[in-house]
Parts: sequence; C-alpha cells; structure tokens
Amino acid sequence: MEHLQYPTESEVYRTARNALLEEEIALRAQIEAVAEKRRALPMGGEVPQDYLFERIGKNAMPEKVRMSDLFGSHDTLILYSFMYGPERESPCPGCTHLLDGIDGAARHLTQRAAFHVVAKSPIARLAAWAHARGWQHMSLISTAGNSYDADYFGDTSKFSKAMRAQHKVPDGENWDETIFNVFKKRDGKIHHFWGSEMAFVPPAPNQNHRAGDLADPLWNLLDMTPEGRGGEWFPKVEY
Repeated sequence: MEHLQYPTESEVYRTARNALLEEEIALRAQIEAVAEKRRALPMGGEVPQDYLFERIGKNAMPEKVRMSDLFGSHDTLILYSFMYGPERESPCPGCTHLLDGIDGAARHLTQRAAFHVVAKSPIARLAAWAHARGWQHMSLISTAGNSYDADYFGDTSKFSKAMRAQHKVPDGENWDETIFNVFKKRDGKIHHFWGSEMAFVPPAPNQNHRAGDLADPLWNLLDMTPEGRGGEWFPKVEY
C-alpha cells in the first residue's frame, strides 16, 4: 500500500506502519458492522414504570421529573449511571474522567438524542459536584428514591449469584455500578434498546472489559501512544 511518508522514516517503519494500517482499516469496518447490527436490534422490553427522578429546575430549585419527560423533543434517551452514591466520599474516578470528556460533547449530542447522567446522591450534592468540576453541558439527575438503578444495573442489587462472585460483591452488600442505557419512545411507550453490558461478562484473560470505550476519549488517545494505557495506571479525580 502506498501511503504517507514522514521525514526520515525508515523502510522498516513504513512497511510495519502500512501493515498496521491495513488492520486499522479492518477494525474500522468491524466497528461499522457492529454499529449497524446495534442499530438493527429489535425493541427491548417495555420500561416497567415511568420512573420519578429529581433534577435542578429552571428556577435553580429541585423538581421532580418523570422518565417520559427526560426525552424532551427526542424519541431516544441515553442515561449514564454515575457511581456517586451517598455512601461515597467522592465520585468514582473512572466515571469522573469519562464525564469530563463527555461534557464537551453533550452540547452536540443533545441535538440528536436526549442525554442525562443519573446517580444515587441527592440532587443538591450532584449539582454541587458538577459546579465544582466545571461541567456546563450535562444534565445530572438524582435516582434517589426510585428503582431505576436496580432495574437497569446501575447498582449490584439484581446481580445473579455468578455475577456477584465475578464482581466480588460480598453477601449482604451492594454498590452502585456504571452503565450506559439507551431507551426508545415508540407509540407512547418507552422501551429499553441497548445497554453497555460488556462490563458484566466474564473477563477475558489479560484484557480490560473496555465497556465505556465507545465514549471515552482518554483511553482512545492513550491507545495512540507507545506506552498505551499504562498497565496499572488509572485516572484520579484530582492530581
């Protein structure tokens, strides 16, 4: 394959880079094929109830809002479960770095679909964290008091015994989990469409589940570098 040539690069480098480029092209085709199959999924189960959430309203005061109203003018709704329950002193650093990147994209995303970040902490705590973090474009919503997290695996309470063992959840304990869930409104009903379930399948040896990679700029940028993701390195809330 004839392609770019950078200054002073060797023939060995160009041969290896072109071979890798072929694999990158094949990967792109696979990503497109999987996305097409995702779009072709049949509707999932009907949402069992019109969950009642809490958000900060236009008058800067907490207000109740139904799931059906979260769609706004769209027929598609994306909810991201943020691991920041009331028992946590600080939010999950993995969720936080992901949302740092998504906040900038949210202003564009919401032109095509409704998007909200949900967490178990009271709405005032979520709003305070968003302000401290400098998030300007994402809508944070509290699930405190409803069963959304349990029903759609934003926590571990409905994990099977095998899943609890896999995730090392002790008997009698539960914690919040991170997951994207996509919902579709059709004929006045809300259906589940897709969830980022890869975090919950048995892990492959020496392989990260990469469940949030579709939306994560940090890991994808690091994959471009010689050092990669850094083995045991993981982002922090603060440095």
